[in-house]
Amino acid sequence: MIRHIEFANICNFRDVGGYAAQDGRTVQWQRLYRADSLGWLAGEDLETFRALRVRTVIDLRHAFEVEKWGRVPETEGLNYLNLPIEGRRWDIAVYSDELGVARYLADRYLEVTEDGVANLRTAMETLAQPGNAPAVIHCAAGKDRTGLLAAMVLSLVGVSEDDIVADYALTGLATERFITDFRARHADAPVWPGFGQAPAEAMNLFLADLKRRHGSVEGYVTDVLALDPSAIDALRAHLLTEEISAG
Repeated sequence: MIRHIEFANICNFRDVGGYAAQDGRTVQWQRLYRADSLGWLAGEDLETFRALRVRTVIDLRHAFEVEKWGRVPETEGLNYLNLPIEGRRWDIAVYSDELGVARYLADRYLEVTEDGVANLRTAMETLAQPGNAPAVIHCAAGKDRTGLLAAMVLSLVGVSEDDIVADYALTGLATERFITDFRARHADAPVWPGFGQAPAEAMNLFLADLKRRHGSVEGYVTDVLALDPSAIDALRAHLLTEEISAG
């Protein structure tokens, strides 16, 4: 199966299927996708997207981002939810080379777990319903807000931390394109060192910090998001394959 799906104007659209779960099952392909902004979909890109037969799009951006950059084009039968999960805006001024990109990003992700509780819960409840799949979760670059939610979903269904981190870091394949596109649109704007980056260490740090606070991703989801355990069971039931490998 194909993980990275090629678009002319979308840099970071990929399938999160194929990862092994701890019980011997695997994450099904073509059930959950992650992406950067779908506001760029047009022409052949839109046809490529529609061929995926996506039923649900969860847009994690702020409303002002949607207004400025557009949303996924409306399609009959497509369920669109705008669920901003970022509360505090990023303050790049606090970044320092001594702090490092990974630590800076991990701290921002922890803020999202504090500020985005209601919409993270709604996103999880939406993804838990099998009738909403195939689904796409996305933000602006498909790496930070999207990376956080994708990591939580994969953790809940039993994917190993190594695979979760590796999935997150795949965004690095699009970093050069993100920078090129940004400079084309903002020729005179400075590019901070972490722009477009998804270093594996950032996800490692975030997951370790979340564990220290809540015991596990599932502990955070049940205790802080107050997600019903039945929703976690439903998520596992429809995202994972039915077959359990022997041994």
